[in-house]
Amino acid sequence: MKKAIEGKGLAPAIGPYSAGISWGDVIFTSGQIAMDPHTGDMAQGNSITEETHRVMKNLQAVLLAGSADFNSVVKTSIFLSSMDHFAEVNEVYGSYFAAPFPARETVAVKTLPKNVNVEISCIAMRKS
Repeated sequence: MKKAIEGKGLAPAIGPYSAGISWGDVIFTSGQIAMDPHTGDMAQGNSITEETHRVMKNLQAVLLAGSADFNSVVKTSIFLSSMDHFAEVNEVYGSYFAAPFPARETVAVKTLPKNVNVEISCIAMRKS
C-alpha cells in the first residue's frame, strides 16, 4: 500500500507531491533542493558545495522519516543546472555514502525549481 512519508524537519513541498512515498519496504523520495526545512527559504549559500550539503541533509531527513538511511539507498538521480558543477557535487555526494555505492545517473538540465543548481532524489529500502 502506498503511504506518504511525513515528519518534522522535512523541507516543505512546493507543489502537489509528497516528500517521499513508501510502498512496502521500498522508499521513493521526491527530488530535494536546497530549501531550509524550518523557514522554507532557499539555503543555497555561497557555493555549490554548501547547496549540495543542504540537499543531502534534506534527502537524509526524508529517508530517516521513512525508516531508512543512506546505507539503504539503491538508486539516486542527480540533476544539475550545469555539468560545470559535477566535480564539486560529486565530492559532497560521495561523502554521504559508503561502498557499495548506489546506482546513479547525473544529468544537466536547462532549469531546476527555484533556479537551484542541484536536485537529488533516490530509491531506498526500509531498514528492517
